[in-house]
Amino acid sequence: MSLFTRQNMLIVALALVSAGVGLVASRWMQPTPRNVAVEKGVSTLNVGDHRDDATLPDRDGKPTSLAEWDGKLILINFWASWCGPCREEMPLLDTIRNRYAGKGLEVVGVASEDATAANGFLAQFPVSYPILINDTSLGPDWSIRYGNTRNVLPYSVLIGRDGLIVAQRIGNFDEAKIEAWLKPYL
Repeated sequence: MSLFTRQNMLIVALALVSAGVGLVASRWMQPTPRNVAVEKGVSTLNVGDHRDDATLPDRDGKPTSLAEWDGKLILINFWASWCGPCREEMPLLDTIRNRYAGKGLEVVGVASEDATAANGFLAQFPVSYPILINDTSLGPDWSIRYGNTRNVLPYSVLIGRDGLIVAQRIGNFDEAKIEAWLKPYL
């Protein structure tokens, strides 16, 4: 008895056609990723670009410039109190900052929300690294300017000692990922 009977060939052909139709349908139905920078007309900074000198209020409302950390390796982490992955990685960022401060690393958290929400969260879950407030209802969304074109949190940017952006990352870290991300620049 031959494996290649007319009935078996028909079944195989039908399976291949079904798989092809399914693949085409899944591609067609998948939404195109939004690029909020394009939607909002914001030009974004990319790896190799010099950082903007963003000035944002700190937790107490005092204007603070990124230039304050010139000469250091700066990990800017955009987060919000309502973001579960953001909250989950904050203790790790605190540990990493303390571990590598002697090598010139500074972690700067940028809360992408109003000061009341950010400060309320930080009162319960404090961190030792500086926090700036980017209330996007009052001004530009700096995470988008720094390359967060999908408007996803957490979002991190690594700025070299020379002020050039050396890495950008969407999503939260675990210890192995952040160590690997930082290692070439420490």
